[in-house]
Amino acid sequence: MTDHPGDIDAVARAGDARRARPTASIIIPAYDEESVIGRCLDALSPFARGDARPRVQVVVAANGCRDRTVDIARSYDGVDVLDIPTGSKTLALNEGDAAAESDVRVYLDADIELSSDAVPALVDALSVEAAVVAAPRIRFDLEASSVAVRAFYRVFAELPYVKNHLVGLGVYGLSSAGRARFDRFPDLVADDLYVQRLFAPEERRTTAGTFTVAAPRTLRSLLDVRVRVAKGNAGLAGHGRSDDDDRFASSTGSTSRALLDLARRRPGLVPSIAVYLGVTLAARAIASRRTSDPHATWERDESTRP
Repeated sequence: MTDHPGDIDAVARAGDARRARPTASIIIPAYDEESVIGRCLDALSPFARGDARPRVQVVVAANGCRDRTVDIARSYDGVDVLDIPTGSKTLALNEGDAAAESDVRVYLDADIELSSDAVPALVDALSVEAAVVAAPRIRFDLEASSVAVRAFYRVFAELPYVKNHLVGLGVYGLSSAGRARFDRFPDLVADDLYVQRLFAPEERRTTAGTFTVAAPRTLRSLLDVRVRVAKGNAGLAGHGRSDDDDRFASSTGSTSRALLDLARRRPGLVPSIAVYLGVTLAARAIASRRTSDPHATWERDESTRP
């Protein structure tokens, strides 16, 4: 008996749909990132092709952009671009989620570069039934940074937040069950830390490959970055109090203990620890003042965006 041509076409279409479904969706919130987003998308392009293994859906959630971010992103084949008029990372993350075709999600900052082996390893680690969060190993690019900035990151790289299955600082991924841990992203600056706190240490994975973070070049730029971090941490702690959830409480105590232990183990780092403490305390003081200022601006590192 010969199959009806319509049945054959239906089977072919179903097969094409299955092949077309991406293994993971990578969501990139972007705000005026014309100088850096090309490097980010260059690393992802090989995996956005229809025949790629794994194939990923790349969604650039441009929000409030006044530069060429949207045009540059649209010039890449296989990249879905959302042109959101309002500048809001939270809105961009949620709109990107709404456009995602896969339940496996990766959230990537537009100024981050993934190594060629990072995407397959990350997708593989997330393609499981368990609830997990994962990220590649971090690499700080300090080549153009000042002495003080290098001292800060020399200490920062030794902290438990970075060394013990880091989630954040530019990229993190969630398995399908992991993404089901929460609904929409809350209106918080520290989205990465919020997600990290939803997972126990044994549910966090560090995958093969690296992601590169261009460190600030100047102490002034570093302070801008750390002010934003301080504001984000304070907002997360406030979120925890409103929900009566101690997972989001401040981790200042554990960081202080880690610094004391680091000073005992590696006394040669004491001058760098002093720089780290000085920057951190100054950032917290500035963040405290700006939190109550309705005209306060979004702080980010402009020194790495020529």
